[in-house]
Amino acid sequence: MIYLDNAATTLQKPYAVAEAAQRAIRKMGSPGRGGHKSAMLASETAYNCRELAAELFNVPNPENIIFTMNATHALNIAIKSLARQGTRVLISSFEHNSVTRPLYAIGAKVSVATSKLFDPEDTVRAFEDRLGSAELVIINHTSNVFGYKLPIEKVASMCKNAGIPFIVDASQSAGVLNIDYTALGADYIAMPGHKGLYGPQGTGILIASGGRTLMEGGTGSNSRLPEMPDFLPDRFESGTHNMPGIAGLAEGIKFVKKLGTAEILKREQALIKFAADGLSQIKDIKIFRSENPENQTGVLSFNIGSEPSELVASELSKRGIAVRAGMHCAPLAHRSAGTYEQGTVRISLSVFNTKFEINRMLDAVEVISKNLNKIQK
Repeated sequence: MIYLDNAATTLQKPYAVAEAAQRAIRKMGSPGRGGHKSAMLASETAYNCRELAAELFNVPNPENIIFTMNATHALNIAIKSLARQGTRVLISSFEHNSVTRPLYAIGAKVSVATSKLFDPEDTVRAFEDRLGSAELVIINHTSNVFGYKLPIEKVASMCKNAGIPFIVDASQSAGVLNIDYTALGADYIAMPGHKGLYGPQGTGILIASGGRTLMEGGTGSNSRLPEMPDFLPDRFESGTHNMPGIAGLAEGIKFVKKLGTAEILKREQALIKFAADGLSQIKDIKIFRSENPENQTGVLSFNIGSEPSELVASELSKRGIAVRAGMHCAPLAHRSAGTYEQGTVRISLSVFNTKFEINRMLDAVEVISKNLNKIQK
């Protein structure tokens, strides 16, 4: 199978990730739950993973690295710490349902800084126009549908000048783009472990300095108290840790640190350009690419004429090529790009993808396009 669905989860991971997860299953207990060898090994492994993440994202204190189940879990903690019913929240027009649905559930008053696809200046203007009435800002670093790299540094600066707290959804950028927690000054940065960080599914990270708990329970610390500890990371990490996931995530982060986000981005952008150039030669293909390659990461959406995107993805799957199609859990992004009815076919890359695989995909798309045109005629 040719796997081009890395924006959902990276399937091809460094060998060390699986090996670390297997070792954890065999040898590790629960961190903070005893002084015996297996518990201590788990504690050391968890702290090592925090240190690695803190170094990668320039977080001064490893205790500010909170382990979560995924980015959705992390975003729910962040959002429900800062927003209540009636809170005026300003979001970008490229947000995922993991942002919009929690806001809807708590009854926040949401406004959207609607902007054009691949137009950072328009995005900045959209936030400037609406920032005055906002009590909280949430911005997606990179669109999971189009790979559009939003100007979070400029939005962060506006928020800091206005004294407005803000949350960054780094689901598609962590491990691919440089993220400097200290420089951004974000209140929270949420990310999955299983995408650009090459960790196992069921892992995520929230970079936080405090906030409200989403769930309560045992932490292995201050057990006599009826309430959750007030110190990090224990305040947010009740229950048994996913040590196989955390051990694997540490190896994924090591891989990213060794290769470097600049190199990872360079490889993905080069392959996306190759794919876009090839798709542009095929009849009836509409490609969603940025005129400035710097504004797009390793994600590319396209459609074949007016054909349902799910049909195209199904045809590709029959030929052993895995892509994603439809809404991608981001209806706002599709409204912004004019693809709400049709959705898009999305290819998304990792450093393990090759030109050979892209050529196979291009050949398949050309055949599918010709076959669909014959059926229409």
